[in-house]
Amino acid sequence: MTFPGLLGRLIGGDEVSDSPIDQFFSLENVNQIALLLLAAFALQALFSFLRIYLFADVTERAIAKIRQDVYQHIIQLPMTFFNRERVGELNSRISNDISQLQETFMTTLAELIRQAVIIIFGVTLLFFYSIELTFVMLVSLPVMMLAAFFFGKFIRRLSKATQDELARSQVVVEETLQGIQSVKAYVNEPHEISRYFNVTENVRTVAMKAAKWRGAFASFIIFGLFGAIVLVIWYGVKLKNAGEIGLDELTSFILYSVFVGGSIGGVADIFGKVQKAIGSTENLFDLMEEEKEKLEHDSAIPSVSTKNKLKGKIQFDHVQFAYATRADKTVLDDVSFKIEAGERVAIVGSSGSGKSTIASLLYRFYDPNSGSILFDDQDSRSMDLKSLRDNLALVPQEVLLFGGSIRENIAYGKTTATEEEIFEAAAKANALEFIESFPDKFETLVGERGVQLSGGQRQRVAIARAILKDPSILILDEATSALDSESELLVQDALDRLMEGRTSIIIAHRLSTVRKASNILVIDRGEVSESGTHSELIKIENGLYRKLSEMQVLA
Repeated sequence: MTFPGLLGRLIGGDEVSDSPIDQFFSLENVNQIALLLLAAFALQALFSFLRIYLFADVTERAIAKIRQDVYQHIIQLPMTFFNRERVGELNSRISNDISQLQETFMTTLAELIRQAVIIIFGVTLLFFYSIELTFVMLVSLPVMMLAAFFFGKFIRRLSKATQDELARSQVVVEETLQGIQSVKAYVNEPHEISRYFNVTENVRTVAMKAAKWRGAFASFIIFGLFGAIVLVIWYGVKLKNAGEIGLDELTSFILYSVFVGGSIGGVADIFGKVQKAIGSTENLFDLMEEEKEKLEHDSAIPSVSTKNKLKGKIQFDHVQFAYATRADKTVLDDVSFKIEAGERVAIVGSSGSGKSTIASLLYRFYDPNSGSILFDDQDSRSMDLKSLRDNLALVPQEVLLFGGSIRENIAYGKTTATEEEIFEAAAKANALEFIESFPDKFETLVGERGVQLSGGQRQRVAIARAILKDPSILILDEATSALDSESELLVQDALDRLMEGRTSIIIAHRLSTVRKASNILVIDRGEVSESGTHSELIKIENGLYRKLSEMQVLA
Protein backbone atom coordinates (compact mmCIF):
# COMPACT_ATOMS: atom_id res chain seq x y z
CA MET A 1 0.00 0.00 0.00
CA THR A 2 3.06 2.30 0.16
CA PHE A 3 3.77 1.81 -3.56
CA PRO A 4 1.24 4.30 -5.07
CA GLY A 5 2.20 7.02 -2.57
CA LEU A 6 5.93 6.53 -3.06
CA LEU A 7 5.61 6.36 -6.85
CA GLY A 8 3.58 9.55 -6.93
CA ARG A 9 6.19 11.23 -4.75
CA LEU A 10 8.98 9.94 -7.04
CA ILE A 11 7.23 11.49 -10.05
CA GLY A 12 6.98 14.75 -8.13
CA GLY A 13 10.80 14.78 -7.75
CA ASP A 14 12.49 16.90 -5.06
CA GLU A 15 9.62 19.37 -4.87
CA VAL A 16 8.28 20.03 -1.37
CA SER A 17 4.91 18.28 -0.96
CA ASP A 18 2.13 18.10 1.62
CA SER A 19 1.20 14.54 0.61
CA PRO A 20 0.51 12.00 3.43
CA ILE A 21 3.51 9.90 2.32
CA ASP A 22 5.84 12.89 2.72
CA GLN A 23 4.45 13.73 6.13
CA PHE A 24 4.78 10.10 7.32
CA PHE A 25 8.35 9.41 6.07
CA SER A 26 9.76 13.01 6.12
CA LEU A 27 11.23 12.49 2.65
CA GLU A 28 13.85 14.96 1.37
CA ASN A 29 14.94 13.63 -2.05
CA VAL A 30 14.26 11.01 -4.75
CA ASN A 31 17.08 8.74 -3.50
CA GLN A 32 15.24 8.14 -0.22
CA ILE A 33 12.02 7.48 -2.15
CA ALA A 34 13.71 4.94 -4.44
CA LEU A 35 15.27 3.13 -1.47
CA LEU A 36 11.91 3.00 0.31
CA LEU A 37 10.32 1.54 -2.83
CA LEU A 38 12.97 -1.20 -2.98
CA ALA A 39 12.47 -1.93 0.73
CA ALA A 40 8.70 -2.11 0.18
CA PHE A 41 9.12 -4.63 -2.65
CA ALA A 42 11.53 -6.74 -0.54
CA LEU A 43 9.01 -6.85 2.30
CA GLN A 44 6.24 -7.64 -0.21
CA ALA A 45 8.26 -10.64 -1.47
CA LEU A 46 8.85 -11.90 2.09
CA PHE A 47 5.23 -11.49 3.15
CA SER A 48 4.00 -13.14 -0.07
CA PHE A 49 6.08 -16.22 0.76
CA LEU A 50 4.81 -16.24 4.37
CA ARG A 51 1.21 -15.79 3.20
CA ILE A 52 1.40 -18.73 0.79
CA TYR A 53 3.24 -20.97 3.26
CA LEU A 54 1.07 -20.18 6.29
CA PHE A 55 -2.22 -20.48 4.39
CA ALA A 56 -1.06 -23.81 2.95
CA ASP A 57 -0.14 -25.04 6.43
CA VAL A 58 -3.44 -23.95 7.98
CA THR A 59 -5.42 -25.27 5.01
CA GLU A 60 -3.83 -28.72 4.97
CA ARG A 61 -4.37 -29.08 8.73
CA ALA A 62 -7.98 -27.92 8.45
CA ILE A 63 -8.81 -30.11 5.44
CA ALA A 64 -7.21 -33.18 7.08
CA LYS A 65 -9.31 -32.54 10.20
CA ILE A 66 -12.48 -32.06 8.15
CA ARG A 67 -11.85 -35.30 6.23
CA GLN A 68 -11.22 -37.13 9.53
CA ASP A 69 -14.34 -35.70 11.16
CA VAL A 70 -16.58 -36.47 8.16
CA TYR A 71 -15.25 -40.03 7.82
CA GLN A 72 -15.49 -40.61 11.58
CA HIS A 73 -19.09 -39.37 11.52
CA ILE A 74 -20.12 -41.40 8.46
CA ILE A 75 -18.70 -44.67 9.79
CA GLN A 76 -20.67 -44.26 13.04
CA LEU A 77 -24.01 -43.68 11.32
CA PRO A 78 -26.69 -46.37 11.67
CA MET A 79 -27.52 -48.96 9.00
CA THR A 80 -30.78 -47.13 8.21
CA PHE A 81 -28.66 -44.29 6.79
CA PHE A 82 -26.65 -46.62 4.52
CA ASN A 83 -29.87 -48.25 3.30
CA ARG A 84 -31.03 -44.98 1.77
CA GLU A 85 -27.69 -43.47 0.65
CA ARG A 86 -25.46 -44.63 -2.18
CA VAL A 87 -21.77 -45.29 -1.62
CA GLY A 88 -20.66 -43.30 -4.67
CA GLU A 89 -22.47 -40.21 -3.42
CA LEU A 90 -20.85 -40.48 0.01
CA ASN A 91 -17.44 -40.85 -1.67
CA SER A 92 -18.14 -37.67 -3.60
CA ARG A 93 -18.95 -35.81 -0.40
CA ILE A 94 -15.62 -36.82 1.15
CA SER A 95 -13.56 -36.13 -1.97
CA ASN A 96 -15.16 -33.49 -4.23
CA ASP A 97 -16.99 -31.36 -1.67
CA ILE A 98 -13.99 -31.19 0.65
CA SER A 99 -11.63 -30.50 -2.29
CA GLN A 100 -13.83 -27.50 -3.07
CA LEU A 101 -13.17 -26.26 0.46
CA GLN A 102 -9.44 -26.88 0.04
CA GLU A 103 -9.24 -24.47 -2.90
CA THR A 104 -11.24 -21.91 -0.93
CA PHE A 105 -9.03 -22.10 2.17
CA MET A 106 -5.76 -22.23 0.24
CA THR A 107 -6.32 -19.45 -2.30
CA THR A 108 -9.70 -17.76 -2.12
CA LEU A 109 -9.69 -16.77 1.56
CA ALA A 110 -6.09 -15.52 1.33
CA GLU A 111 -7.07 -13.37 -1.65
CA LEU A 112 -10.24 -12.19 0.09
CA ILE A 113 -8.26 -11.00 3.14
CA ARG A 114 -5.64 -9.39 0.89
CA GLN A 115 -8.24 -7.54 -1.16
CA ALA A 116 -10.14 -6.47 1.97
CA VAL A 117 -6.94 -5.00 3.47
CA ILE A 118 -6.21 -3.14 0.20
CA ILE A 119 -9.76 -1.73 0.07
CA ILE A 120 -9.80 -0.61 3.73
CA PHE A 121 -6.31 0.97 3.72
CA GLY A 122 -6.71 2.31 0.19
CA VAL A 123 -9.99 4.09 0.89
CA THR A 124 -8.54 5.52 4.14
CA LEU A 125 -5.52 6.90 2.26
CA LEU A 126 -7.77 8.29 -0.47
CA PHE A 127 -9.52 10.47 2.11
CA PHE A 128 -6.12 11.89 3.16
CA TYR A 129 -5.40 12.93 -0.43
CA SER A 130 -8.81 14.38 -1.38
CA ILE A 131 -12.14 13.96 0.35
CA GLU A 132 -13.98 15.36 -2.68
CA LEU A 133 -12.36 12.89 -5.12
CA THR A 134 -12.88 9.98 -2.73
CA PHE A 135 -16.65 10.53 -2.62
CA VAL A 136 -16.67 10.58 -6.42
CA MET A 137 -14.76 7.26 -6.37
CA LEU A 138 -17.13 5.59 -3.89
CA VAL A 139 -20.41 6.73 -5.46
CA SER A 140 -20.93 3.36 -7.22
CA LEU A 141 -20.28 1.10 -4.19
CA PRO A 142 -23.85 0.78 -2.76
CA VAL A 143 -25.22 -0.45 -6.10
CA MET A 144 -22.47 -3.07 -6.42
CA MET A 145 -22.89 -4.29 -2.84
CA LEU A 146 -26.61 -4.90 -3.37
CA ALA A 147 -25.86 -6.73 -6.63
CA ALA A 148 -23.23 -8.87 -4.84
CA PHE A 149 -25.72 -9.88 -2.12
CA PHE A 150 -28.40 -11.16 -4.52
CA PHE A 151 -25.87 -12.69 -6.88
CA GLY A 152 -24.20 -14.61 -4.02
CA LYS A 153 -27.43 -16.35 -3.04
CA PHE A 154 -28.05 -17.38 -6.64
CA ILE A 155 -24.50 -18.72 -7.13
CA ARG A 156 -24.74 -20.74 -3.91
CA ARG A 157 -27.82 -22.58 -5.23
CA LEU A 158 -26.10 -23.31 -8.56
CA SER A 159 -22.98 -24.53 -6.76
CA LYS A 160 -24.97 -26.95 -4.63
CA ALA A 161 -26.69 -28.24 -7.78
CA THR A 162 -23.28 -28.74 -9.44
CA GLN A 163 -21.96 -30.73 -6.46
CA ASP A 164 -25.13 -32.86 -6.45
CA GLU A 165 -24.68 -33.69 -10.14
CA LEU A 166 -21.01 -34.47 -9.50
CA ALA A 167 -22.04 -36.85 -6.71
CA ARG A 168 -24.41 -38.63 -9.12
CA SER A 169 -21.57 -39.10 -11.61
CA GLN A 170 -19.50 -40.63 -8.80
CA VAL A 171 -22.34 -43.07 -8.09
CA VAL A 172 -22.24 -44.32 -11.69
CA VAL A 173 -18.47 -44.90 -11.50
CA GLU A 174 -18.73 -46.67 -8.14
CA GLU A 175 -21.57 -48.97 -9.21
CA THR A 176 -20.01 -49.80 -12.56
CA LEU A 177 -16.60 -50.69 -11.12
CA GLN A 178 -18.11 -52.71 -8.29
CA GLY A 179 -20.25 -54.65 -10.75
CA ILE A 180 -17.68 -54.81 -13.55
CA GLN A 181 -18.13 -58.57 -13.94
CA SER A 182 -21.84 -58.11 -14.72
CA VAL A 183 -21.09 -55.19 -17.03
CA LYS A 184 -18.72 -57.29 -19.11
CA ALA A 185 -20.84 -60.45 -18.93
CA TYR A 186 -23.82 -58.59 -20.43
CA VAL A 187 -21.60 -56.57 -22.81
CA ASN A 188 -23.06 -53.36 -21.37
CA GLU A 189 -19.95 -51.19 -21.67
CA PRO A 190 -21.65 -48.86 -24.24
CA HIS A 191 -24.68 -48.49 -21.94
CA GLU A 192 -22.50 -47.57 -18.93
CA ILE A 193 -20.39 -45.18 -21.02
CA SER A 194 -23.58 -43.49 -22.23
CA ARG A 195 -24.91 -43.28 -18.66
CA TYR A 196 -21.69 -41.67 -17.43
CA PHE A 197 -21.56 -39.27 -20.39
CA ASN A 198 -25.10 -38.11 -19.61
CA VAL A 199 -24.43 -37.34 -15.93
CA THR A 200 -21.11 -35.60 -16.66
CA GLU A 201 -22.85 -33.49 -19.33
CA ASN A 202 -25.36 -32.47 -16.65
CA VAL A 203 -22.43 -31.46 -14.40
CA ARG A 204 -20.97 -29.37 -17.24
CA THR A 205 -24.32 -27.72 -18.03
CA VAL A 206 -24.97 -26.64 -14.43
CA ALA A 207 -21.33 -25.55 -13.93
CA MET A 208 -21.40 -23.46 -17.13
CA LYS A 209 -24.64 -21.82 -16.03
CA ALA A 210 -22.91 -20.77 -12.79
CA ALA A 211 -19.82 -19.62 -14.74
CA LYS A 212 -21.99 -17.51 -17.06
CA TRP A 213 -23.60 -15.68 -14.15
CA ARG A 214 -20.27 -15.25 -12.35
CA GLY A 215 -18.79 -13.79 -15.54
CA ALA A 216 -21.75 -11.45 -16.03
CA PHE A 217 -21.46 -10.19 -12.46
CA ALA A 218 -17.67 -9.71 -12.73
CA SER A 219 -18.19 -7.77 -15.98
CA PHE A 220 -20.76 -5.54 -14.31
CA ILE A 221 -18.41 -4.84 -11.39
CA ILE A 222 -15.43 -4.13 -13.63
CA PHE A 223 -17.41 -1.78 -15.87
CA GLY A 224 -18.84 0.07 -12.87
CA LEU A 225 -15.54 0.38 -11.06
CA PHE A 226 -13.32 1.39 -13.92
CA GLY A 227 -16.00 3.76 -15.13
CA ALA A 228 -15.75 5.33 -11.69
CA ILE A 229 -11.94 5.48 -12.06
CA VAL A 230 -12.26 7.30 -15.41
CA LEU A 231 -14.61 9.74 -13.67
CA VAL A 232 -12.05 10.24 -10.89
CA ILE A 233 -9.20 10.89 -13.36
CA TRP A 234 -11.35 13.39 -15.27
CA TYR A 235 -12.40 15.20 -12.10
CA GLY A 236 -8.85 15.03 -10.66
CA VAL A 237 -7.34 16.63 -13.78
CA LYS A 238 -9.88 19.44 -13.43
CA LEU A 239 -8.80 19.96 -9.78
CA LYS A 240 -5.11 19.94 -10.79
CA ASN A 241 -5.72 22.50 -13.52
CA ALA A 242 -7.50 24.63 -10.93
CA GLY A 243 -4.40 24.34 -8.69
CA GLU A 244 -6.26 22.49 -5.87
CA ILE A 245 -4.10 19.34 -6.07
CA GLY A 246 -0.48 18.63 -7.13
CA LEU A 247 0.76 16.23 -9.80
CA ASP A 248 2.31 13.83 -7.23
CA GLU A 249 -0.92 13.75 -5.18
CA LEU A 250 -3.06 13.23 -8.28
CA THR A 251 -0.77 10.41 -9.48
CA SER A 252 -0.88 8.69 -6.08
CA PHE A 253 -4.67 9.18 -5.87
CA ILE A 254 -5.20 7.64 -9.30
CA LEU A 255 -2.95 4.67 -8.45
CA TYR A 256 -4.75 4.12 -5.13
CA SER A 257 -8.06 4.34 -6.99
CA VAL A 258 -6.88 1.68 -9.46
CA PHE A 259 -5.71 -0.50 -6.56
CA VAL A 260 -9.00 -0.13 -4.70
CA GLY A 261 -11.06 -0.54 -7.89
CA GLY A 262 -9.11 -3.62 -8.94
CA SER A 263 -9.54 -5.14 -5.46
CA ILE A 264 -13.28 -4.53 -5.43
CA GLY A 265 -13.47 -6.04 -8.93
CA GLY A 266 -11.44 -9.03 -7.67
CA VAL A 267 -13.71 -9.37 -4.65
CA ALA A 268 -16.65 -9.95 -7.02
CA ASP A 269 -15.05 -13.11 -8.41
CA ILE A 270 -13.76 -14.16 -4.97
CA PHE A 271 -17.23 -13.63 -3.50
CA GLY A 272 -18.64 -15.95 -6.18
CA LYS A 273 -16.04 -18.61 -5.30
CA VAL A 274 -16.82 -18.30 -1.58
CA GLN A 275 -20.53 -18.72 -2.30
CA LYS A 276 -19.67 -21.79 -4.40
CA ALA A 277 -17.73 -23.24 -1.45
CA ILE A 278 -20.64 -22.49 0.89
CA GLY A 279 -22.89 -24.44 -1.49
CA SER A 280 -20.57 -27.43 -1.09
CA THR A 281 -20.47 -27.13 2.69
CA GLU A 282 -24.25 -27.27 2.92
CA ASN A 283 -24.14 -30.89 1.75
CA LEU A 284 -21.42 -31.67 4.32
CA PHE A 285 -23.42 -29.98 7.07
CA ASP A 286 -26.48 -32.05 6.13
CA LEU A 287 -24.31 -35.16 6.41
CA MET A 288 -22.80 -34.14 9.75
CA GLU A 289 -26.27 -33.47 11.18
CA GLU A 290 -27.27 -37.12 10.71
CA GLU A 291 -27.60 -38.75 14.13
CA LYS A 292 -24.85 -41.26 14.96
CA GLU A 293 -25.25 -44.60 16.67
CA LYS A 294 -24.66 -44.47 20.41
CA LEU A 295 -21.85 -46.96 20.97
CA GLU A 296 -21.81 -46.12 24.67
CA HIS A 297 -25.13 -46.28 26.52
CA ASP A 298 -25.94 -43.34 28.80
CA SER A 299 -28.38 -45.20 31.07
CA ALA A 300 -27.58 -46.27 34.60
CA ILE A 301 -28.11 -49.95 33.71
CA PRO A 302 -24.77 -51.77 33.82
CA SER A 303 -23.78 -53.08 30.40
CA VAL A 304 -21.87 -56.15 29.37
CA SER A 305 -18.16 -55.87 28.74
CA THR A 306 -15.59 -57.99 27.00
CA LYS A 307 -14.14 -58.88 30.39
CA ASN A 308 -17.54 -60.07 31.59
CA LYS A 309 -18.84 -61.93 28.53
CA LEU A 310 -22.41 -62.80 27.79
CA LYS A 311 -23.41 -66.35 28.62
CA GLY A 312 -25.29 -66.49 25.33
CA LYS A 313 -28.97 -66.76 26.29
CA ILE A 314 -31.22 -65.04 23.71
CA GLN A 315 -34.93 -64.28 23.73
CA PHE A 316 -37.16 -62.68 21.09
CA ASP A 317 -40.29 -61.39 22.84
CA HIS A 318 -43.16 -60.54 20.45
CA VAL A 319 -40.84 -58.78 18.02
CA GLN A 320 -42.37 -56.87 15.13
CA PHE A 321 -40.19 -55.15 12.54
CA ALA A 322 -40.39 -53.33 9.19
CA TYR A 323 -37.52 -51.55 7.42
CA ALA A 324 -37.82 -47.75 7.46
CA THR A 325 -37.42 -47.66 3.67
CA ARG A 326 -40.38 -50.09 3.33
CA ALA A 327 -42.46 -49.18 6.37
CA ASP A 328 -45.65 -50.61 4.83
CA LYS A 329 -44.19 -54.14 4.58
CA THR A 330 -43.85 -56.04 7.87
CA VAL A 331 -40.80 -58.33 7.76
CA LEU A 332 -41.20 -59.94 11.21
CA ASP A 333 -44.62 -60.20 12.80
CA ASP A 334 -44.95 -61.09 16.51
CA VAL A 335 -41.88 -63.37 16.54
CA SER A 336 -41.10 -65.04 19.86
CA PHE A 337 -38.52 -67.73 20.69
CA LYS A 338 -35.83 -68.59 23.26
CA ILE A 339 -32.29 -69.86 22.77
CA GLU A 340 -30.43 -71.19 25.79
CA ALA A 341 -26.73 -70.47 26.35
CA GLY A 342 -24.54 -72.83 24.32
CA GLU A 343 -27.46 -74.11 22.25
CA ARG A 344 -27.17 -74.68 18.50
CA VAL A 345 -30.31 -73.32 16.79
CA ALA A 346 -31.10 -73.21 13.08
CA ILE A 347 -33.39 -70.72 11.37
CA VAL A 348 -34.77 -71.87 8.01
CA GLY A 349 -37.34 -70.68 5.55
CA SER A 350 -37.82 -69.60 1.98
CA SER A 351 -36.10 -66.52 0.53
CA GLY A 352 -37.49 -63.24 1.87
CA SER A 353 -39.11 -64.85 4.91
CA GLY A 354 -37.08 -62.70 7.38
CA LYS A 355 -34.16 -64.99 8.34
CA SER A 356 -31.33 -62.52 7.75
CA THR A 357 -33.37 -59.75 9.37
CA ILE A 358 -33.16 -61.71 12.64
CA ALA A 359 -29.34 -61.57 12.39
CA SER A 360 -29.48 -57.80 11.77
CA LEU A 361 -31.71 -57.32 14.82
CA LEU A 362 -29.36 -59.37 16.99
CA TYR A 363 -26.53 -57.03 16.01
CA ARG A 364 -28.82 -54.05 16.62
CA PHE A 365 -28.24 -52.75 13.14
CA TYR A 366 -31.92 -51.96 13.63
CA ASP A 367 -34.24 -51.98 16.64
CA PRO A 368 -37.64 -53.70 16.60
CA ASN A 369 -40.72 -51.54 16.01
CA SER A 370 -42.33 -53.31 18.93
CA GLY A 371 -41.42 -56.12 21.32
CA SER A 372 -37.93 -56.69 22.69
CA ILE A 373 -34.76 -58.75 22.23
CA LEU A 374 -33.05 -59.93 25.40
CA PHE A 375 -29.50 -61.18 25.99
CA ASP A 376 -29.06 -62.97 29.32
CA ASP A 377 -32.49 -61.54 30.31
CA GLN A 378 -31.32 -57.96 29.63
CA ASP A 379 -33.02 -55.79 26.98
CA SER A 380 -30.59 -55.17 24.13
CA ARG A 381 -31.59 -51.49 23.99
CA SER A 382 -30.18 -50.97 27.50
CA MET A 383 -26.76 -52.36 26.53
CA ASP A 384 -23.75 -50.62 25.02
CA LEU A 385 -23.64 -51.31 21.30
CA LYS A 386 -19.89 -51.82 21.39
CA SER A 387 -20.07 -54.28 24.29
CA LEU A 388 -22.94 -56.17 22.69
CA ARG A 389 -21.28 -56.47 19.29
CA ASP A 390 -18.00 -57.50 20.91
CA ASN A 391 -19.84 -60.63 22.06
CA LEU A 392 -21.17 -61.48 18.58
CA ALA A 393 -19.48 -62.82 15.45
CA LEU A 394 -21.01 -63.16 12.00
CA VAL A 395 -19.91 -65.44 9.16
CA PRO A 396 -22.00 -64.36 6.15
CA GLN A 397 -22.63 -66.01 2.81
CA GLU A 398 -20.84 -63.26 0.88
CA VAL A 399 -17.63 -62.61 2.77
CA LEU A 400 -16.18 -59.15 2.28
CA LEU A 401 -12.41 -59.12 2.66
CA PHE A 402 -10.47 -55.87 2.71
CA GLY A 403 -7.83 -55.29 0.06
CA GLY A 404 -4.83 -55.93 2.33
CA SER A 405 -3.06 -59.14 3.29
CA ILE A 406 -4.53 -62.39 4.63
CA ARG A 407 -2.93 -61.63 8.00
CA GLU A 408 -4.63 -58.21 8.17
CA ASN A 409 -8.00 -59.72 7.26
CA ILE A 410 -7.78 -62.39 9.95
CA ALA A 411 -6.57 -59.85 12.51
CA TYR A 412 -9.67 -57.75 11.81
CA GLY A 413 -11.42 -59.96 14.38
CA LYS A 414 -8.92 -58.81 17.01
CA THR A 415 -6.66 -55.95 15.96
CA THR A 416 -4.30 -56.53 18.90
CA ALA A 417 -3.77 -60.24 18.11
CA THR A 418 -0.25 -61.66 18.12
CA GLU A 419 1.25 -63.58 15.19
CA GLU A 420 0.85 -66.75 17.21
CA GLU A 421 -2.87 -66.15 17.77
CA ILE A 422 -3.39 -65.41 14.06
CA PHE A 423 -1.54 -68.61 13.11
CA GLU A 424 -3.61 -70.67 15.56
CA ALA A 425 -6.91 -69.17 14.33
CA ALA A 426 -5.98 -69.97 10.72
CA ALA A 427 -5.14 -73.56 11.70
CA LYS A 428 -8.50 -74.05 13.46
CA ALA A 429 -10.30 -72.60 10.42
CA ASN A 430 -8.67 -75.13 8.04
CA ALA A 431 -7.07 -72.15 6.29
CA LEU A 432 -3.43 -72.87 7.06
CA GLU A 433 -2.91 -75.30 4.19
CA PHE A 434 -3.88 -72.91 1.40
CA ILE A 435 -2.22 -69.93 3.12
CA GLU A 436 1.11 -71.79 3.40
CA SER A 437 0.88 -72.74 -0.28
CA PHE A 438 1.18 -69.07 -1.33
CA PRO A 439 4.72 -67.67 -1.80
CA ASP A 440 3.97 -64.74 0.54
CA LYS A 441 1.97 -66.90 2.98
CA PHE A 442 0.12 -64.64 5.48
CA GLU A 443 1.34 -61.51 3.66
CA THR A 444 -0.45 -62.55 0.44
CA LEU A 445 -2.64 -59.69 -0.83
CA VAL A 446 -6.25 -60.78 -1.29
CA GLY A 447 -7.18 -58.08 -3.84
CA GLU A 448 -10.22 -55.81 -3.72
CA ARG A 449 -13.08 -57.53 -1.87
CA GLY A 450 -10.91 -60.69 -1.74
CA VAL A 451 -11.12 -61.49 -5.46
CA GLN A 452 -7.73 -63.28 -5.44
CA LEU A 453 -9.15 -66.02 -3.20
CA SER A 454 -11.79 -68.64 -3.97
CA GLY A 455 -15.16 -68.65 -2.20
CA GLY A 456 -14.10 -71.44 0.16
CA GLN A 457 -10.83 -69.70 0.97
CA ARG A 458 -12.60 -66.45 1.75
CA GLN A 459 -15.03 -68.29 4.03
CA ARG A 460 -12.17 -69.89 5.95
CA VAL A 461 -10.45 -66.52 6.39
CA ALA A 462 -13.77 -65.18 7.75
CA ILE A 463 -14.03 -68.14 10.13
CA ALA A 464 -10.45 -67.55 11.32
CA ARG A 465 -11.44 -63.92 11.94
CA ALA A 466 -14.43 -65.09 14.04
CA ILE A 467 -12.28 -67.62 15.96
CA LEU A 468 -9.85 -64.83 16.82
CA LYS A 469 -12.70 -62.68 18.13
CA ASP A 470 -13.78 -65.52 20.48
CA PRO A 471 -17.47 -64.50 20.64
CA SER A 472 -20.17 -65.73 23.01
CA ILE A 473 -22.74 -65.86 20.21
CA LEU A 474 -22.03 -66.99 16.67
CA ILE A 475 -24.28 -66.21 13.70
CA LEU A 476 -23.82 -68.19 10.48
CA ASP A 477 -25.81 -66.61 7.66
CA GLU A 478 -25.92 -69.09 4.74
CA ALA A 479 -22.21 -69.65 5.40
CA THR A 480 -21.81 -72.68 3.11
CA SER A 481 -24.59 -72.24 0.56
CA ALA A 482 -22.37 -70.93 -2.24
CA LEU A 483 -19.57 -73.51 -1.91
CA ASP A 484 -18.72 -76.65 -3.82
CA SER A 485 -18.79 -80.02 -2.00
CA GLU A 486 -15.05 -80.14 -1.22
CA SER A 487 -14.93 -76.57 0.10
CA GLU A 488 -18.15 -77.13 2.06
CA LEU A 489 -16.61 -80.08 3.91
CA LEU A 490 -13.56 -78.05 4.92
CA VAL A 491 -15.64 -75.04 5.91
CA GLN A 492 -18.22 -77.13 7.78
CA ASP A 493 -15.46 -78.84 9.75
CA ALA A 494 -14.04 -75.42 10.70
CA LEU A 495 -17.52 -74.18 11.64
CA ASP A 496 -18.12 -77.19 13.89
CA ARG A 497 -14.96 -76.31 15.82
CA LEU A 498 -16.00 -72.67 16.00
CA MET A 499 -19.48 -73.51 17.33
CA GLU A 500 -18.21 -75.64 20.22
CA GLY A 501 -19.22 -74.13 23.56
CA ARG A 502 -20.98 -71.14 22.00
CA THR A 503 -24.57 -70.14 21.34
CA SER A 504 -24.82 -70.69 17.60
CA ILE A 505 -27.51 -69.46 15.24
CA ILE A 506 -27.40 -71.11 11.82
CA ILE A 507 -29.40 -69.27 9.17
CA ALA A 508 -29.69 -71.65 6.24
CA HIS A 509 -31.57 -72.33 3.06
CA ARG A 510 -29.95 -75.73 2.48
CA LEU A 511 -31.45 -78.01 5.12
CA SER A 512 -28.56 -80.51 4.97
CA THR A 513 -26.49 -78.07 7.06
CA VAL A 514 -28.99 -77.81 9.97
CA ARG A 515 -29.81 -81.42 10.80
CA LYS A 516 -27.49 -81.47 13.84
CA ALA A 517 -29.15 -78.40 15.38
CA SER A 518 -30.81 -78.94 18.76
CA ASN A 519 -33.73 -76.78 17.64
CA ILE A 520 -34.90 -75.59 14.21
CA LEU A 521 -37.12 -72.53 13.79
CA VAL A 522 -39.08 -72.37 10.54
CA ILE A 523 -39.87 -68.80 9.46
CA ASP A 524 -42.73 -68.25 7.05
CA ARG A 525 -43.80 -64.75 5.98
CA GLY A 526 -42.25 -63.17 9.04
CA GLU A 527 -43.69 -65.62 11.59
CA VAL A 528 -42.35 -68.71 13.39
CA SER A 529 -44.61 -71.33 11.86
CA GLU A 530 -42.83 -74.46 13.19
CA SER A 531 -40.09 -75.38 15.65
CA GLY A 532 -38.40 -78.60 16.76
CA THR A 533 -35.60 -80.98 15.81
CA HIS A 534 -35.11 -82.28 12.27
CA SER A 535 -36.73 -85.64 13.11
CA GLU A 536 -39.74 -83.92 14.69
CA LEU A 537 -40.32 -81.43 11.90
CA ILE A 538 -39.96 -83.96 9.09
CA LYS A 539 -42.94 -85.87 10.52
CA ILE A 540 -45.37 -82.93 10.33
CA GLU A 541 -47.88 -83.55 7.55
CA ASN A 542 -48.08 -80.62 5.13
CA GLY A 543 -45.42 -78.85 7.21
CA LEU A 544 -43.25 -76.22 5.54
CA TYR A 545 -40.00 -77.82 6.74
CA ARG A 546 -41.00 -81.17 5.28
CA LYS A 547 -42.03 -79.49 2.04
CA LEU A 548 -38.69 -77.65 1.76
CA SER A 549 -36.81 -80.85 2.55
CA GLU A 550 -38.65 -82.83 -0.13
CA MET A 551 -38.05 -80.09 -2.70
CA GLN A 552 -34.29 -80.14 -2.00
CA VAL A 553 -34.14 -83.94 -2.20
CA LEU A 554 -35.87 -83.83 -5.58
CA ALA A 555 -33.52 -81.06 -6.70
